[in-house]
Amino acid sequence: MLALRLTRAARLAVQLRRLLVAVASAGTGFLLLCALGHALSHPDSPGASALRLAWCAAPLAAAVHLAVVVARTDPGTRPRSGLSAIGLGPARLMAVSATTTALSGALGSVAALLVFLHLRGDLTGGLPDAGVAADALAVGRSLPAPAVLTLLTLVPAAASAAVVCALRPRDPRRAPAPAPRGYGRFGAYGWGKARETFGAYGRFGARLTNGEQAARTAAPDRAGTGAPPAAEAALPTRAPDATGPATAASGAVASGPSADPSGTAASGPATAVSGTAAPSPTAGTSGTGTDADGRRPVPRDSVSDAPAPRPQSTGVLPWGVTALAVGLAVEAYTGEAGTAPAAGVLLGWALTALGLALAGPGLTQLCGRLLQAARPGALRLLAGRVLMEESQRIGRPLGVVAAVAAAAYVATTVYDSDGPAFGPLSTLGALLVAGCTLATLLTAAVEAKHARADATDALLRLGAPPATLRAAAAVRAAALLALFGPLTLLVAVLAALPLSR
Repeated sequence: MLALRLTRAARLAVQLRRLLVAVASAGTGFLLLCALGHALSHPDSPGASALRLAWCAAPLAAAVHLAVVVARTDPGTRPRSGLSAIGLGPARLMAVSATTTALSGALGSVAALLVFLHLRGDLTGGLPDAGVAADALAVGRSLPAPAVLTLLTLVPAAASAAVVCALRPRDPRRAPAPAPRGYGRFGAYGWGKARETFGAYGRFGARLTNGEQAARTAAPDRAGTGAPPAAEAALPTRAPDATGPATAASGAVASGPSADPSGTAASGPATAVSGTAAPSPTAGTSGTGTDADGRRPVPRDSVSDAPAPRPQSTGVLPWGVTALAVGLAVEAYTGEAGTAPAAGVLLGWALTALGLALAGPGLTQLCGRLLQAARPGALRLLAGRVLMEESQRIGRPLGVVAAVAAAAYVATTVYDSDGPAFGPLSTLGALLVAGCTLATLLTAAVEAKHARADATDALLRLGAPPATLRAAAAVRAAALLALFGPLTLLVAVLAALPLSR
């Protein structure tokens, strides 16, 4: 009920995006039903029917990707402060998003079934439509209800599962911190527990030898104001507590505000005058640690913070390049060998699209870095920083659009007038994939614009002219086009080269 209320109370732009998800689900469901109709009309050729069903994976992936981006940009299911108190935490909002996506997908699947039955003539009782091939509609044959139900629930189930994986609550706990590094004297470096602060090398008495330390500690005893060295070595070492940590090294005199001449430990914190400090026994378990000379507590957060994780946009770039190279190699091999060209082309294009999608964030971040190179001004610096910040959000849709554009170039180059003509179902599949990828890119751009709304308002309050922000947006678009345009053309030429022979 909550998902239905949020769906009904959404704004017009949100409703249009959900309608796009329903249209994509309807188109994909119709193609799946046509593949089922071909299998029923040609029971003696299961390989061709399986290949038609495999080609439906491209519009299915495009529809699922669009559903994930639309669910991520839905303002009604965005986590806000105070919603957890009424039972709307991140997990509940994720479930609401998945339910809303399933409702949109189910609406599209029902529309696909109605259109399919209407074209077959089952609803009107008339003749089937001549615009679609009769073998794809399985005219005169009964449709198996389990198969139809399975195919129609494929798109809503896959979209909901993808939304759950994309919007699942992340664990806010930090990674375990490594052991603190120890810095020895004058450049010594290691992982020891005893640490010294900067300047410990120059403290008074830090560079004295053992003989000089013994002479200095024996001098107060000769004056009658200190303890003998033998008794001093037997002094117990106090364990540091939470209120006043005290450390004492062997061969050093503990001095305090109420130290008596007998050399026993007095109340109050004691400080060591030797150059080395004993490690705190509770430094690894308590909430606060001590510095090198044990004078003040140091928060554990200042020394136990884990290093910053590596950005995902640069970490997956080698994998994207590898998948792209493997996809092009598979296409070249199938084009040269001539065995099972349709299946090989499908596998090669799947790997190519995966590689471009994985490499998209890294390429977008690289584009932002190149904009900031060579003494940038305010305009290029702003455009580059925004591209680096939005690389993870718009990089993958850009990579998918590049893959679709390369596939369209190959289709128009290889399949010319002498090749096989595009039928209505092939045209529907191509339009569906292209429309879903473009809608995904535009939705991701809108999401990025909403994400940087606070930064834009801050720049306007600081006096930045709106023309500068528009010019920065134009520079970002030109930089992305200059990078992804030649890359798309290069991938298309390499993919079309073995197929055109």
